[in-house]
Amino acid sequence: MPLDYPVETTTLPNGLRVVVSEDHASPVVAVNLWVGVGSRHEQEGRTGFAHLFEHLMFQGSRHVASGEHFSALMGVGARLNATTWFDRTNYFETLPSGALDLALWMEADRHGYLLDAVTQENLDNQRDVVKEEKRQRYDNQPYGEALHHLYANVFPEGHPYHHSTIGSMADLDAATLEDVHAFFRRWYHPGNTVLTLCGDVTPEAGFAGAERYFGDLARGEDVPPASTPPLPPLPDPVHVDVDQDVPAPRLYLGFRLPADHAPEFDAAGLALEILGGTAISRLEKNLVRGAEIATFASSAPLGLADGTSLGFLAAQPAEGITLTELEEAIVVELTRLAEEGPSPVEMEAASAQNEREWLSTLASVEERADQLGRLTTLYDDPEGINTYLDRLDAVTAEDVRRAVATWLAPKHRVVVAYAGGATDEPVADAPAGTDASGAADDHPTTDSTDTAADSLTRDGSTTDEGEQA
Repeated sequence: MPLDYPVETTTLPNGLRVVVSEDHASPVVAVNLWVGVGSRHEQEGRTGFAHLFEHLMFQGSRHVASGEHFSALMGVGARLNATTWFDRTNYFETLPSGALDLALWMEADRHGYLLDAVTQENLDNQRDVVKEEKRQRYDNQPYGEALHHLYANVFPEGHPYHHSTIGSMADLDAATLEDVHAFFRRWYHPGNTVLTLCGDVTPEAGFAGAERYFGDLARGEDVPPASTPPLPPLPDPVHVDVDQDVPAPRLYLGFRLPADHAPEFDAAGLALEILGGTAISRLEKNLVRGAEIATFASSAPLGLADGTSLGFLAAQPAEGITLTELEEAIVVELTRLAEEGPSPVEMEAASAQNEREWLSTLASVEERADQLGRLTTLYDDPEGINTYLDRLDAVTAEDVRRAVATWLAPKHRVVVAYAGGATDEPVADAPAGTDASGAADDHPTTDSTDTAADSLTRDGSTTDEGEQA
């Protein structure tokens, strides 16, 4: 039975899409803007611009001084931030409903008139901030580049998802003030933005506020929809050895998946939940608790909108176990699930976990606003918050088995290996029927890792890889 959260929408004459979900449980409103620009929209040689703009948006605009966006909103009790991802950049604050006009005015000012404050000095300052963030969070962080290696090898050179959201230092250094102004004019305008209001506000008041503060902004040039052709699974395994001094050896496996918001992606996502995302997942039960050859093992889907998504697994070997042995055991689990399919218990556990997580997400006005922004921006489907669980319930055990055989077969994998100073050889695909784990088949939970991969979700909406201001 579908959920029934209220969702009202309108589109202003300048193209701004406005979504309101009325909820008077507490006197607060979540204000959430999704701008349809992320790292996949960047041109070669100009990577990192989407994330750079996330920082510049807090440096003042026509009527707001540098730093005042934070100070003014926090002064009325708001909490606020922003994130960048492959498919979008979003800006958000949650504040007492009596301060909604202030938030709308400040958001409209920076979304319409940011360039008044984007000087060479501000650009140089924030470029240095981003470069230091890259050093701290990725370059000098154990396993910090793991997902970047997966992106670079799962997606071919030139593909929109080949490079990470943080971009390269060389590209940041090369960015001119003219480049930055042109990027803003291309992407930051009402026709490429969704404003979501969730909480103590009526649709009538929300739409009127949007018109009052955003209505005079120029529409801008229409943005073409995502159009990158889907990629087939990789034809052969790819193995990448990373030479980094890390606390312990670790493996990351990546696979191409269908685009998000499609039945095939839902099936592949459930397969990854069953492999390493529930309390009875196969990797946890067989490799961590059973054979005790891993200290943790987890997996998750990362939904992307433009043609192809990513599925990944992460695992760390127990003492005395080589990366080769651990990889062989993972190959066995993938092969077995492709042959047998999931059990009824596994399907029930994955369904229960998805329901719990989704209902918990929607119970928060902040997260509900974010999901409404995501579904509207990327799929023009705000009512998807009410139908998502029904979509997952329609996935059958055979759908899951077929998704594993098609997309998660071992021969399609990219392996990123951190040997931690040791050497290890890549492994061949395990023959069907072998069992390197020595454990019973069924399914386990996974402890999250302490890397950028930890907080990846089915839709990729909140992750450590998603850059935050």
